[in-house]
Amino acid sequence: MPSFLVETYLGRVDGAERMQRESRARSAAEEMTRSGTRVSFAGSIHVPGDEMCFFVFDAPTGRAAAVAAHQAGLDPFRVVEAIASGKERE
Repeated sequence: MPSFLVETYLGRVDGAERMQRESRARSAAEEMTRSGTRVSFAGSIHVPGDEMCFFVFDAPTGRAAAVAAHQAGLDPFRVVEAIASGKERE
């Protein structure tokens, strides 16, 4: 299943907010899966120096990842497909 990077704003010292967003992202992905669209939350990457936080969802489409992000209240700037090292498609 493809992975999608959801780009959001998050301040430099907002670790507690990141953890709350992760919890909401996980819950949104689980709810979508229960509703028939398989989505999983894979984690987040906070870049405090740029005040950005990236949430990674495994989903069938970018649209499904965007819906999960919106349901989690992440207020995404953009959603793009991401391929991790060692997971290139054949």
